[in-house]
Amino acid sequence: MTQSKHLETNTIHAGKMRDTQHGALSTPIYQTSTFVFDNVQQGSNRFMGEEAGFIYGRLGNPTVRELEQKMAALESTEDAAAFGSGMGAICSVLLANLNHGDHIVASTALYGCTFALLNHKFKDLGIEVSFVDMEDEQLVRAAIQSNTKVIFLETPVNPNLVVFDIKMLAAIAKEKSIVSVVDNTFMSPVLQNPIELGIDIVVHSATKYLNGHGDVVAGIACGSNEQIQNIKLTTLKDMGAIISPNDAWLIIRGLKTLHLRVERHSQNAQVVAEHLEQHQSISDVYYPGLESHPGFKYIGDQMKAGGGVIAFELKGTFEQAMLFMNSLKMCVIAVSLGDAETLIQHPASMTHSPYTDEERRDAGITDTLVRIAVGLEHVEDIIGDIDQALVAANISG
Repeated sequence: MTQSKHLETNTIHAGKMRDTQHGALSTPIYQTSTFVFDNVQQGSNRFMGEEAGFIYGRLGNPTVRELEQKMAALESTEDAAAFGSGMGAICSVLLANLNHGDHIVASTALYGCTFALLNHKFKDLGIEVSFVDMEDEQLVRAAIQSNTKVIFLETPVNPNLVVFDIKMLAAIAKEKSIVSVVDNTFMSPVLQNPIELGIDIVVHSATKYLNGHGDVVAGIACGSNEQIQNIKLTTLKDMGAIISPNDAWLIIRGLKTLHLRVERHSQNAQVVAEHLEQHQSISDVYYPGLESHPGFKYIGDQMKAGGGVIAFELKGTFEQAMLFMNSLKMCVIAVSLGDAETLIQHPASMTHSPYTDEERRDAGITDTLVRIAVGLEHVEDIIGDIDQALVAANISG
């Protein structure tokens, strides 16, 4: 079918191949490493780009291609590339647009492994990085140099849910002829479409909401035909961070319920955040769906809702924060997000441990900051479990 204007339809039908041989409704899994040519000339034509078709698993696969076309439709881009992990996507996108001697501007707070990649490995490769508070337009403009090639950000930020003005940052990037890249993992295409706000490339950890069932590690990048072809023919091909056909199939299956799941995650998170904001044991709640949050002003314009992730500060010690988490009975201590289960983690000692103490302070990540990825359980059960754990930790405020 042709692409619909409705996301709910595109999650199911966009990019879908028709199985003309057997009529299977479910997407076939092409579990093959290589593809057979009818003759030598056909093989040569495909390698030379003179004939469409598949060559070798690292260069493309029909199941993977359906996922890519579906994600391009969901993010309103011309094309997409699938990867074996979210970090594979981020690294491939950035290295396809950066060389030795180039400069990148990134937000101060980022996912721990993204920060480590930029702050450590990229510097080793001779790529300069400036980390800035992207809420401040003047700081962003001041950080841009003559050799700046990329602006990279997450919004909302992992883990403390700071929200940036995507339109403003995209406008700066276009004005300066800089490639803009947004990690849209926390929102998913259901709640936020950075491309429609002027961004060049969108990346996802497909492990999270896109798959939604905690059984895949994968990544996605969405952009123009030119951008995606550049990535596929350079860093994806040569570094080989490819996704398996089976994992691509699992994400295709997960996408069919993406809009339903994300809506429920967000509804549950809104109720949980409002409860935590009134709790005597909590000093601060970071959730864009709350009117008290600076990012609330973007709801309805940039974002459709606050999403499914909440961060909050406990009125206690590091030891009490650990006791609180260890006292949970239903909520699961685990990193990641977007699963059916409610997942809770301690950023300072888990996802953001690659930061030094000073870097964590600069990014606003304290020892009593807790991040919760609200699941699909009944919201009363989620709140009940949190409340009893706060009592067990003797956090009275």
